[in-house]
Amino acid sequence: MSVTAAFPSTVLPSGLNYIILFIMTNKEKFDLWLEKAERDLDAAGAMFDSGRWFYVIFMCQQAIEKIVKGLYVQYVDDNVPRTHNIGLLINRFEDRLPAQVEEKYYLLFETLSKHYLADRYPVYISISGEQISKKYAEDILKNTKEVFQWLLALKM
Repeated sequence: MSVTAAFPSTVLPSGLNYIILFIMTNKEKFDLWLEKAERDLDAAGAMFDSGRWFYVIFMCQQAIEKIVKGLYVQYVDDNVPRTHNIGLLINRFEDRLPAQVEEKYYLLFETLSKHYLADRYPVYISISGEQISKKYAEDILKNTKEVFQWLLALKM
């Protein structure tokens, strides 16, 4: 049973969440990040099936960001930088990974980060949901699944 299932955050006093995270191993912390990342990737598929192309991209970004943050915990420490820029984040520990991050993966990270920013911050609104086609969302989802599996293979 996962920690989140055993101790849902709605039941715990907020300080107790930090105590549980403090006593968890980095592998257990990675597993929490992974669980959230897998949920987001599933949600991206559901958004695709329902024709919500913009949300496909958003959930793909969330999935990749969370698995990268999980890897950060394993390879660096659990003081994960507060950033949504996936490329910047993975670049901080790429030298510790057993494999080099391919340029095509960095391109996907950049694309996903731009879409995240466009949704969250009006200054980046030049990339709007109306500009996203089914084919584009399908390509992003396919590429995200490929990169997700590659990132998952990097776990210790």
